[in-house]
Amino acid sequence: MILDVDREKERVSTGAQAEERRPVGEPWTGSYPIRNTRIKGRVVNVMPYGAFVEIEEGIEGLVHVSEMSWTRRVTRASDVLQVNEEIEVVVLEIQKQQKKISLGLRQTMENPWEVVARKYPPGSRVAGRVRNMTSYGAFVEIQPEIDGMVHVSDMSWTRKINNPAEMVKKGEEVEAIVLNVDADQRRISLGIKQLTTDPWSNIEEYFKLDQMVKGTVTKVTSFGAFVTLEHDIDGLIHVSQISDDRVDKIKDVLEVGSEIDARVIKVDTNERRVGLSLKPGRAASQQVNRAPDLKPGTDLGSMEDFFGKSHDA
Repeated sequence: MILDVDREKERVSTGAQAEERRPVGEPWTGSYPIRNTRIKGRVVNVMPYGAFVEIEEGIEGLVHVSEMSWTRRVTRASDVLQVNEEIEVVVLEIQKQQKKISLGLRQTMENPWEVVARKYPPGSRVAGRVRNMTSYGAFVEIQPEIDGMVHVSDMSWTRKINNPAEMVKKGEEVEAIVLNVDADQRRISLGIKQLTTDPWSNIEEYFKLDQMVKGTVTKVTSFGAFVTLEHDIDGLIHVSQISDDRVDKIKDVLEVGSEIDARVIKVDTNERRVGLSLKPGRAASQQVNRAPDLKPGTDLGSMEDFFGKSHDA
């Protein structure tokens, strides 16, 4: 490029890099582009970590894989963009000293997480397919590429769930209540137990002292047997309440799956526990313990302390 003509000295000055001296549109002067503006460009190169987009002749910006989708975890830019593809992008950042421009593709589209936050306020009822499970919860697809998570602590009012597989299966259609939507962190908290009323809030209407109840033995331990009662409430028959005679092995007296009739001898709403007995008699000395603060998900495995230490079964 001719830079200068000196007629008196009959000299012409040229420069090989002069083409970089752009009279208009030089991005590093701050005149172009403008941050947060939407511009069109052409994909000129695709790398695993992102795509380079020519937004003006000689000026390129990078769309990193993390800025290509609101919902997908893009691992390769080639899964989204191809060379020579004409696209629209948003200018995210300009680093003048490093002469780098960061571009965003997803910013040209409405953030679906913000849409979900408006569409599903807390308390909304949703339905979806269990797409994945971890040790701490199940992920439910409430709309394409948008998952909510049901934590194990929000699966049952009455049971301590150690693994979501105890309640749901992968691929199963389930209903849930929206507990919270965090659009910034892209997280949706769901609850299954919130579909129903906590039975412990009305426990005194269901079980009274000395009341005879029916249940099914679900687990036998060294200190007693767990029994599932109405409303999915778990009760415990301590080894000392099985018989007036000494019981050496509980499994010789009670089997998992067997249906029994038992008497309510204790109701503790604070610890969310129901004590049962197979022995005759009355529980006149027992009291119903009601506390204002209920504690969902209490581990019933500690119910040995509810009755006191026992001898080995």
